[in-house]
Amino acid sequence: MIMQSFEKVNEQMRCHNEYLSPYATRDQDAIRFEKEEEDFRPPFFHDTDRILYSMAYTRYMDKTQVFSYQENDHVSKRMVHVQLVSKIARTIGRALGLNEDLIEAASLGHDLGHTPFGHVGEAILNQLSLEYQEGYFNHNIQSVRMLLDIEHGGEGSNLTLQVLDAIMCHNGSFVSKNYGPVSKSKEEFLKQYQSAYQNESVIKEFVPMTLEGCVVRLSDMIAYLGRDIDDACALKVFQKEQLPKQIVDVLGSKNKEMINTIILDIIHHSFGKSSLSMSDSVYQAMKALKAFNMEHIYAVATKPERYAEYEKMIRLVFTSCLDDVQKQNISSPIYQDFLNYKKERYQQNTSDARKVLDYVSGMTDDYLVHIYLHYKP
Repeated sequence: MIMQSFEKVNEQMRCHNEYLSPYATRDQDAIRFEKEEEDFRPPFFHDTDRILYSMAYTRYMDKTQVFSYQENDHVSKRMVHVQLVSKIARTIGRALGLNEDLIEAASLGHDLGHTPFGHVGEAILNQLSLEYQEGYFNHNIQSVRMLLDIEHGGEGSNLTLQVLDAIMCHNGSFVSKNYGPVSKSKEEFLKQYQSAYQNESVIKEFVPMTLEGCVVRLSDMIAYLGRDIDDACALKVFQKEQLPKQIVDVLGSKNKEMINTIILDIIHHSFGKSSLSMSDSVYQAMKALKAFNMEHIYAVATKPERYAEYEKMIRLVFTSCLDDVQKQNISSPIYQDFLNYKKERYQQNTSDARKVLDYVSGMTDDYLVHIYLHYKP
């Protein structure tokens, strides 16, 4: 009786596979790097659980999205952003008959490797990484590293290839009119992953291996373009009336209008197809909005003097922690809060500089400041 009941639970948890699009990723397609016995949860559903319960996910709550240290509780943090991406992506995914479990896992995990102080912190850590011969630092690659080699004491979370690939390929730094998947093996994925440390521009060429990954990539942009405008207006960086008429006429002026317009356009032009598409008018408006945000938000969000302050803090924390690791100063915060929780695999296979990069990149904004004050002369 118990076995019959469990079999029915398994069927119920996987019944969505019967209704998926021919272009969707099915649960039986899931690939793990290390074989394991799956329980009643489908593999991508299980991946979401592993991400939600990770230490890195908890730290989202105090990581900057665009604006750091603003006295406004309604300005987005990284935690809000990934939830918005998940909701937008699952809306598109459900309408197109895609695997929502895969979409949710990738959406919630895509920024786990983001640094304190947002993209400013990422740029500073990239410079330090290059100085110490550790290659280029990119938050999407660090998100994958977090799940492969840092979580669970350095043994990783053994997520599926499809989720890790969607996370690695999520960077929405450019707008495209069409998004189609390119199949790849575990070996091809790992080759791309490793290449990002050596080639500055290679991540711009990464294409997800699943249509679900393409949805997450596009949804990342949809989630932040309008929301960043709301945040900028709340902080009086500019007024919404400054939005160009050619953008407003197509997408609207409010975040909810922009999101609704883009989602409906994608669904209309992508239903029953093997790739995602947009109308030319929405594509051009999104491109223009991205360029507008770059000029009026991202380029001015951090003033030069604040950038210099962040660089001073991150650089002092990095060099101080590296010195402590090299001297094996076990009373140091990097030992007490990070290395003491890592198993032999991580300890033996990770360079000193990489250990510090992993530690610092995982910090929240407030914790970075706390450690800076610990080391400040």
